[in-house]
Amino acid sequence: MFCEEKPIVLADIGNTRFHLFDGVRVWHLTHKEALREYRKERVYYINVCQSLEKELFSIKNWHNIAPKIVLCGAYETMGVDRKALCLSRGDGLYVDAGSAITVDVVKSGCYCGGFILPGILAWLSCYASISTALQSELNPKVSFDTLPRTTKDAISYGIIGSIKALIDKHRCDLPLYITGGDGELLSGFFEDAFYDSRLVFDGMYKVIKDQEC
Repeated sequence: MFCEEKPIVLADIGNTRFHLFDGVRVWHLTHKEALREYRKERVYYINVCQSLEKELFSIKNWHNIAPKIVLCGAYETMGVDRKALCLSRGDGLYVDAGSAITVDVVKSGCYCGGFILPGILAWLSCYASISTALQSELNPKVSFDTLPRTTKDAISYGIIGSIKALIDKHRCDLPLYITGGDGELLSGFFEDAFYDSRLVFDGMYKVIKDQEC
């Protein structure tokens, strides 16, 4: 378990940013900022940015816990961040809404499969690449009660509706857990969704909580 007299920082390292958690708050830094500011701290991390592996390995007080994150039924190339997310709670449907949107199902303690969608910004960029007339921001309050009558709402409806339809199809009666930068926004379109920015870190804590201080 963790010793309070020896505080640590958890780091979920993505392709563009470090996501950090000290047991109280979550914050985000660029790779350069995090490597400079936390090099001398005790950090337990998972990493999906392969170009950083060599430098991370060379930092004395940093510990890669990815080999200890074991999820029953997971496939070989499944991202370690997705595994940690799926270990954060019990059975459920897990959504990480970031630059990509991952959706994974856990039943009876085992991974049952999942899928990956573009993140909301990627969807918007796709529309803009088709035509300048389709350049738009997302309407986070778009209604699904009627068909849209503006371009902005039509795009927002298409994006959120596509994501929502697939999640609803596979949710069945499972609890819905959502995290990620767009997670809070996305959670508003589902009944009884549980949003928490710390879910991946909760999974990491579960894996290492029995280690010696």
